[in-house]
Amino acid sequence: MLDLGGLAEGVRANLEAKHAARELALRESRHATRFSANAIRATHRGDNDGALTLLHEAEGALRAAQAACDGQPEVEFAGFLSDAQKEYAEARTTFAIVTGGQLPGPEELNMREAAWLGGLAETVGELRRQLLDVLRAGHLERCEELLEAMDDIYALLVTIDYPEGITGGLRRATDVARAIIERTRGDLTNALVQARLRQALDAHRADILGT
Repeated sequence: MLDLGGLAEGVRANLEAKHAARELALRESRHATRFSANAIRATHRGDNDGALTLLHEAEGALRAAQAACDGQPEVEFAGFLSDAQKEYAEARTTFAIVTGGQLPGPEELNMREAAWLGGLAETVGELRRQLLDVLRAGHLERCEELLEAMDDIYALLVTIDYPEGITGGLRRATDVARAIIERTRGDLTNALVQARLRQALDAHRADILGT
């Protein structure tokens, strides 16, 4: 008969530690994701104070999730922590660009480069949303600034030429960003053409009326 009691006890203890770490990290990652998504919505509403509060909450939850993964690489690289990091990076980047702040890097956000790049890529979609809101308000100059920021992000993403296993699926995110930018460029171009046509018609009408 094999005496597995001692071995099994150690195995159970290790598995219990992994399970506890996973439960805590998963819960805090979900909190970080929710706070980050709400921060993005607050940013689009122009509620900067609310967005900052939510970003602070997201950061705290993310740090708790990362701490739970210490010494547990299976938990750390399960995927949900990286997703939370990307959402947080997206929220911080979106807030920085919309408010004219300094863009945070991966070291400042305390995350791996792949997660930061993924969040940066997803920021392009949020900038399109912001641009369309600004476009409806008639602020064409600001629209061009936002489109330029989108172009700058894409220009960086296409230079990251490494295997998908290292970048975490960045190539697909970059392709999506390119499609979003081209669609946005078309929307803005049509709006600019219409605005110039309207200005020309107004000028022509003024000439006819002698005013």
